[in-house]
Amino acid sequence: MQPYPSAKAEGFFNASSQMVLKEARHRENLLPCRSVACCGLIFRIICLLRPFIFGTLFVVVILNWLWPLPLALPVKLAAIILIVGAALFHQWSRLSSGSIFAPEMPRPVVILFNWAFGALMFVTVGQIMVDIVAALVALVQWHGIVIGTIPRVAIGGLAALLSALGVWNAVRVPPVGHETVSIKGLAPAFDGYRIAQLTDLHITRVFPRRWAEEVVLRTNAIGADLIVVTGDFIDGSVAMRRDDVAPLAQLVAPDGLMACPGNHEYFFDYREWMQHIGTLGFHMLLNTHRLITRNGASLVVAGVTDHSAAGHGEARPDLAAALAGRPEGAPVILLDHQPGGARQAAAQGVALQLSGHTHGGMIYGLDRMVARGNNGFVSRRYEVGAMTLYVSNGTGIWPGFALRLGRPSEITCFHLKSA
Repeated sequence: MQPYPSAKAEGFFNASSQMVLKEARHRENLLPCRSVACCGLIFRIICLLRPFIFGTLFVVVILNWLWPLPLALPVKLAAIILIVGAALFHQWSRLSSGSIFAPEMPRPVVILFNWAFGALMFVTVGQIMVDIVAALVALVQWHGIVIGTIPRVAIGGLAALLSALGVWNAVRVPPVGHETVSIKGLAPAFDGYRIAQLTDLHITRVFPRRWAEEVVLRTNAIGADLIVVTGDFIDGSVAMRRDDVAPLAQLVAPDGLMACPGNHEYFFDYREWMQHIGTLGFHMLLNTHRLITRNGASLVVAGVTDHSAAGHGEARPDLAAALAGRPEGAPVILLDHQPGGARQAAAQGVALQLSGHTHGGMIYGLDRMVARGNNGFVSRRYEVGAMTLYVSNGTGIWPGFALRLGRPSEITCFHLKSA
């Protein structure tokens, strides 16, 4: 067995690097301006180092974890094929649909890929940690590095378990959480007003019609006055997802359904999706607002387009336009898919901003990196000046990395009260 990838494999990885780098540059153009420097740099580093990443996978998982195990050669060779196949999950997704964002494979297959991909990630981290500890012990005791079979088996077992738990947490129908938000100037008529938030549904093969039906049932059971969705309804075209999103038309609230787009709507026929989501009963707030009135008092619900819009030739988010003409003194609820602009919203007098996008960072610890790309906002509640920002962990998650550990999915009900 060669200790390094062959020239043919290396050429494949380099070609793959160029393809992913091109996509990363495109995504970089779609990021909020203040986070471009950080996220763009991360994307470029990941893409330029793709051969190194695959090399690390080869060395750590195959040569350093798998190969020393007391397994028959045919078993090891079969395992290598499975490992490489799992590592190329996003390439298989691209082949299945033309996009890494919409793996058009049977749901069990996509779930299995996510489990295998997560397990590889945990094996890599676990083996590196064991290697470091073994090296330190060898240095202190002044002998060669020795790692037995038991630690390797333990790493594999723990990685498989963590990944299974992570996938289960990601694909389940989430529970309902409750948050009470005090709003200055809220009229007595709106005291106790309830808003249910869904976000980052990512309706796909992983989150199909039956999952959407369960989410609708659970959301309707809240009995909220208003239901909002803060973007990323889907991954895939209208033709691909028409049947899966149909249950959303069954959402019911006295003051209706309102939503703003997320970045993923722009990846797939944005205008067609805006029209289709409208047919499901949603009022799409594209740099505009709607008034909810009770006993002569008003509550403003505003929404902006996503920061990725300009990269697709669509209108940039414009908070000033969204708030133009609002009644003076009426509290404002803002729907903005990405939380990075929260400080600007607070400066404009917004009382409550509801966002998503980050998936809560997905895994505890990884959330710190995600926060850096979103001006420090990644999960749950923040007080930004006089404004409350809530960054939902998401109702669903992108099916290309469907793992959650310590950052659970959610359906959230907000109870408004006068400050």
